[in-house]
Amino acid sequence: MAKVVKKRVIYTIGSADRSQDDFLRTLGDDGIKILVDVRRFPTSKYEHFKRENLEAILLSSEIAYVYMGKELGGFRKGGYEAYVRTEDYKGGLKSLEKLAIKAPTAIMCCEKSPAGCHRRYISQSLRKRGWKVDDII
Repeated sequence: MAKVVKKRVIYTIGSADRSQDDFLRTLGDDGIKILVDVRRFPTSKYEHFKRENLEAILLSSEIAYVYMGKELGGFRKGGYEAYVRTEDYKGGLKSLEKLAIKAPTAIMCCEKSPAGCHRRYISQSLRKRGWKVDDII
């Protein structure tokens, strides 16, 4: 009998202008247990999306918060397409994969659509490495 291999999945989500309740409900609906913040500058005009507040909110919802903006955040000198070829990026991607193997994981930035966000580059890299990427819109 052939062995069935479960496809590895990582989710992406943009904070955009979501309410705190909508954001938490959306993560819960997809069973997210780890939220990886890939914003280079983890702040927001919405109080609940500022790093220090988001971390506390997620903790109270039993979702782990991991900041990886240093490794995977946008706004790179020379552009993000050039950055994906660096060892720093590749190391960050490996760290992300290790987390996602442990529990359902979503990467988060502020843009609602991944098409206009550096999450699209992270998603492309993950797909090349055999991951299924689901964008939570």
